[in-house]
Amino acid sequence: MSDAARYQVFRGALPEVCPTDPSRMVYTADADGRCEVFAWDASSRRSRQVSSRPTGTFHCAIDHNADLWWFDEDRDGRGVWRYQPFHAAGPSDADPPGLVGLPPGLPRGIALAADGTTAVALSDGRTSTLHLGRKGTAARELLRVPGPLALHGIAPDGGLLAVSGVADGVALLGTDGATVTTLPGGSGRQWCRGFRPDRGRELLLVAQTDDHYVLATWSPRAGTSLHDWCRFDTEITARWYPETGAVLVRQNRHGRSLLHRVDLTSRQRTVLDTPPGTVLDAAPRPGGGVHYVWTDTAHPPALRATDTTALPPLTGRLPEVPGRHTEVWTPTPDGPVHTLLSLPDTATPQRPAPLVLLVHGGPADQDRDAYDATVHSLVASGYAVARVNYRGSTGYGPRWRRAFTAGVGHTQVQDLVAVRADLLSRGLAAPGATALWGVSWGAYLVLLALGTRPELWQAGVAVKPLADWATAYRSSTAALRALDVRLFGGTPEELPGLYARSSPISYAARVAAPLLVVGATRDTKCPPDQIRSYLRALDAAGVAHEAMWLDTGHDGYDGTAHVAVLRRAMAFLQRELPGPRRQATPDSPGLRGSPDPSRPRRTGLTAPPVENV
Repeated sequence: MSDAARYQVFRGALPEVCPTDPSRMVYTADADGRCEVFAWDASSRRSRQVSSRPTGTFHCAIDHNADLWWFDEDRDGRGVWRYQPFHAAGPSDADPPGLVGLPPGLPRGIALAADGTTAVALSDGRTSTLHLGRKGTAARELLRVPGPLALHGIAPDGGLLAVSGVADGVALLGTDGATVTTLPGGSGRQWCRGFRPDRGRELLLVAQTDDHYVLATWSPRAGTSLHDWCRFDTEITARWYPETGAVLVRQNRHGRSLLHRVDLTSRQRTVLDTPPGTVLDAAPRPGGGVHYVWTDTAHPPALRATDTTALPPLTGRLPEVPGRHTEVWTPTPDGPVHTLLSLPDTATPQRPAPLVLLVHGGPADQDRDAYDATVHSLVASGYAVARVNYRGSTGYGPRWRRAFTAGVGHTQVQDLVAVRADLLSRGLAAPGATALWGVSWGAYLVLLALGTRPELWQAGVAVKPLADWATAYRSSTAALRALDVRLFGGTPEELPGLYARSSPISYAARVAAPLLVVGATRDTKCPPDQIRSYLRALDAAGVAHEAMWLDTGHDGYDGTAHVAVLRRAMAFLQRELPGPRRQATPDSPGLRGSPDPSRPRRTGLTAPPVENV
C-alpha cells in the first residue's frame, strides 16, 4: 500500500453550510492521502467528492444556491475559483470558473452575498486585486493595491465589502471600489469577523487593547460600538449566530479552549459546556445549535454538535494515543512559560526518557492540548515531548505576545533553555539526551538555539526554516516583509545589525549537534535560497548535517510529503539521540501526516499537521 493510501489528511475546521439550506454542506477531508473538497447532505447522510487534483485542494465555499466553490491552484498556489452544482455527478475537470476572466492568483478571500454578488481577492505575491461579479459572468476589477490584501466579507445585500490592507484598519468599500469608511485599529489591533447574516450592514469585530480583547460592532447608523463590558484576557475569535444577533466566541486560553455565547443586547455572557481540551473550530447554526471540532492530546479530533444535525463521519481507524500527558509552568522574567508535556509509558523516575522539544511556528501561534501526529510518533518511540508556549505565543494575552525582552528569537531561545533545565531538574527528562524539532518559525528557533547554546543539545530537526533574515526578506512575500518590519522596527537595510544578531546563519559555525534540515523548492515563506546559504555555511564550518528537499511550497495538501519528512526525521533522531526508545512500526497510527493548521481547519481523520506553521 502506498503512503498516500495509508496516511490520511486532517483539517481541523467545520463544514461550511448553505445559508438557505443548512443540511447542505461543503468541507475538506482525506482522499487517499490528499486533502480534497467534499459535499455532505445531512438529510440523506451522504457525501461525495467534489474535487480531485494530484496535489490536493484546500479552499472551498458554498453559496446561497448551494453551489460548491473550490480553488483550482497550481503547485505554486496560484489559481482560480471554480464551482459546480451541489448534486453534480462528482469530481470534474470541466467545472467553470466562478468569475470569468480573472488571472490566476493566490487566494486572499471569497465573499458570497445573498443576492448572488460574488467578491474575490487575489494576489500575485506583490500586488493584490479585488474583483466583483456574478457567478459564471465576467468580473470587474474593483481595487488594485501594492502589498497584501484580505477580503473579510460582503453585506447580505451585496452593497458593502470589508477588506484589510487598503488602510491601517478595516476598510469598508462600496461596489464602485470607493472607500465608504475606515475603521482604524487605534492603539491596539482589530480583526474583522464578518457582516451579520440575517439583516442590514452590521459588522462584527474583535479589538485588542493593551491587556485584553473585546467585541466591537459597526453599523452605518451607530458607527463603532465597543462592547468593553465583555472582556477576555486571551485571544478570541467570534461568529454571529445566524438568526438572533448573538455572538459565539471561541477563546484560546493557556493551550486550551472555551466557548462563550454573548448576547450583545442583554449584555449576558454564558460559557458553553465543552470537554477540557481544544476546540479547533466552532460555528453557530440556525436554531441555536453549535457545531465544533474537539480534541485533546490523547484523542484525535472529532466533530460534535449540540443539536441533532448529522455531521460528516470521520474516516479510517482512530489511533490509540500512548503515553501520559501533563503540563509544567517554568518561571521567566516576564512570567511563567507553559509547557505541554507528554511522557512515554516506558519512562520512570529512575529511567527518564530522552527529551524532544517540539517547537511551534508563528511566532503568533501556540501549542494546544490537541492531538498531534508528531507527538504521537515520538512518544510511541520512547521520547518525552515538550511543547513550549514561549514568549510571543498566543493564548496568554497581549503582554505575553509582546514580550521579546531579549530580542527577536533570543527571547524564545531563553524560554526553551529554561524549560529544558526545569524538566531535567524535576527528573522528567534524561540528562545529556535533548533534541529540538520545529517547522517554519519553530525551525528558525531550532537553528538559533543550536548555534547560540550549542552545548545543550544532542540533535536538531529544522523543517522549512528561516535561516537568514536579510536574504529571506528580499525573497519572501509582501505580507511577511511587513511582519519582519514590525518585529524588528525597520528593514534589513535600516537595521542590519539587529537582523544579523537574530539570524541563525550568523551562528552556523558554532553548531555542534547533528542536524537535519528540510527545505522546499517552492517555498515563498521560508525561501530556499536562504536555506541553501545556511547549508553552505555549515559545510564551510565542517558541521555534521543532513539535507532533505521537497518539491513543494511552504504548505501542502498531499500527505505523502509530510509523511516522508516524519519518517526521515524519526530515523534521524533514533540514530542520533541516545537513550532508551522503542521503534515505531511503519504502520503505527502515530506515523500520520497532514497539512497545516494551522490554522488547522475542516474534517477527515488524522492529525494537526506534521508541518505546523
